[in-house]
Amino acid sequence: MPSCYAYTGIMRKSLLPITLLVFGLAGCKTQPKIDYTALDQSGMWSTNLAQIKKMNVSGAEVGELTKLKRAGASDALCLSLLKAARDHNHEFSSGDSVVELSSAGYTDTQILEMAQADKLDALSSDAVMLKLVGLSNSTVQVVIQRREQGLPTLTSAQIGRLKNIGESEKQILELIYQGLSDKQAEAQIARLESARNHAHTDFVRTRGRRPR
Repeated sequence: MPSCYAYTGIMRKSLLPITLLVFGLAGCKTQPKIDYTALDQSGMWSTNLAQIKKMNVSGAEVGELTKLKRAGASDALCLSLLKAARDHNHEFSSGDSVVELSSAGYTDTQILEMAQADKLDALSSDAVMLKLVGLSNSTVQVVIQRREQGLPTLTSAQIGRLKNIGESEKQILELIYQGLSDKQAEAQIARLESARNHAHTDFVRTRGRRPR
């Protein structure tokens, strides 16, 4: 009997590593194989593609990067955006936002700053509108940097209203630097709009011939 118990113990110890190996191999098989063909064909250099493969990207991320490359993004920007997403512990999923910002005239540096602040998707729509409103690049940069830092500033819609009533960029910047809350900004803009609407509405006597 003792010899039987010894044999059983030996078998259990022998089977344990085999069992772990089987489960380990099963786990490896469940990992999806990533297809890099589209990204490779988009024009990315092989050395940069090799770096991306080392970052364990998902299939969805490969799709986002391919979208950027087809839109004309540089390899350097793609890698930097991927790294910025990793720094914030999430996958890169902002391809559309990057394409919109680039099309609106934002530089790679400006786009990367938004990514490093983890606010690409949060800022993209309003940032595009700031360009359409017609602000100078320097003023746009002030607004974007305040947004990245989480400081109160005016929305693109509010800035558009101010420009419509004839406020200069200097006046708009002065209002921005006041750090008004959204409610305070709305009240101030409403006062300015009201003043503009009531300007030149004083009664003016119409001159003409007196009736006979």
